[in-house]
Amino acid sequence: LSAVFRDSTVLETGFLVGLVLVAAIVLWTYQYIADSGGMPPSSPEAAPQLLQKTVHLRGSLPKNDNNNQQIISTGGAGGGYEHFSNMAQDLAALPPTEALQKLEQSDPFGTRAFDSKLLEHETTLGRVLTIDEIKQQLFSCPRNEERITLPDARVEQKALDFREGKNGSFLFFQHLRKAGGTNFCSLATKNLPKKAQPHYYCMPDMAWSGNKNAGYLHSWPNEEIITRMKSSGFRIAGNEWENFDVTRHFDLPAVFATSFRKPLDRALSQFRFECIEDRGCRIKDVHKWWETRKDLWNVYTKTFADPPVGARKYFRGDEFAKERRNFMAEAIGTLSKFHIVLSMEWLAYGGPQVRSVLGFDDVSALTTRVRPHIGQAKRDDGQDKNNLGSASIAKASWVPKEYLDAEQYKKMSEDLVLDEILTDAARRMFLERLVCEDVGGGVAIQ
Repeated sequence: LSAVFRDSTVLETGFLVGLVLVAAIVLWTYQYIADSGGMPPSSPEAAPQLLQKTVHLRGSLPKNDNNNQQIISTGGAGGGYEHFSNMAQDLAALPPTEALQKLEQSDPFGTRAFDSKLLEHETTLGRVLTIDEIKQQLFSCPRNEERITLPDARVEQKALDFREGKNGSFLFFQHLRKAGGTNFCSLATKNLPKKAQPHYYCMPDMAWSGNKNAGYLHSWPNEEIITRMKSSGFRIAGNEWENFDVTRHFDLPAVFATSFRKPLDRALSQFRFECIEDRGCRIKDVHKWWETRKDLWNVYTKTFADPPVGARKYFRGDEFAKERRNFMAEAIGTLSKFHIVLSMEWLAYGGPQVRSVLGFDDVSALTTRVRPHIGQAKRDDGQDKNNLGSASIAKASWVPKEYLDAEQYKKMSEDLVLDEILTDAARRMFLERLVCEDVGGGVAIQ
């Protein structure tokens, strides 16, 4: 610089000094960015790294359990719904054996490891856990970009209308057979005025049809449902035997709820309930029974996707992968709009959501075992009162791996593979709403 001052004009000297200063600032900025965690976003080398960035998924297991810690791509501030939906579709497109293997080994929804740990804790403690215990030890509220429940697709105004008793508003319950539906109907019975309850298991169309049919709301036009519910004063409508109509049922002035159960457990429970306990079925061999009940294959997915008749032919085969992806996308999209999605194995933990979303005070039915037509075949298994949460449900249920031979277990599992995927997604919805403050319905968790 001293040489510059001697041999250059004032203007040239100023220019060179400025150039040196600019270079120094650029070098300092580069070093600062590098020390702060990497290249600037505009850098070509950095762009792929940002697009592929992953985050550790909270809400899976206790700390330090690195073998089962899940990793997902960031879904952005708007939530992780799209990620989980795409993942479920990818699984649905796979051959059944491969999809089941990924669910079992990778636990992409974080629900299977939780279920195992919950069962272990409940059995050890001899009681259900508190929500704080679940948050601290088993499943903490995930970040927004890791939540299948965000962005929230539920219409909170409908839940508010139901809680406030707005004329014509009602609870639409999609009853999945042998998945806790009777418990839910008992829940409504304990909290709604008697005149607001349909006389036959919460299904108003039994009276509408002259005692011919019950639980067939897909067959009734919206206008008819609205008019009849309003005139009768009923505040709950159960739909058990038909699919949820994804094209119009959400237009009803209703809050929507449903309850899931592990698919294979549900299937065996229905076989036991109907056939072994002689409620209209005379087939005592589960192998023969399953072949006669192809209507139950992936029944959850059919219920919430409402595909055309004959959809079962698309359940297998690489050539039908696109159709299965579409079924799964529709089914998860439908569930995301349901205000309450329960899991039968975890009904003991459903109280906070039921209170907040529906405004029900008495949630004792969630821990009381209820069986329809119990007088036909009573069971003395000591599980009429659920004091152990999922552990109590497990004690009262047949264990598929113990009851079925290996070949039949494999076959039934593969016939229910889409339902296995959808159930894991539904259970994650339940868990997130259990441990996160914004359970929905415009009311914070209580």
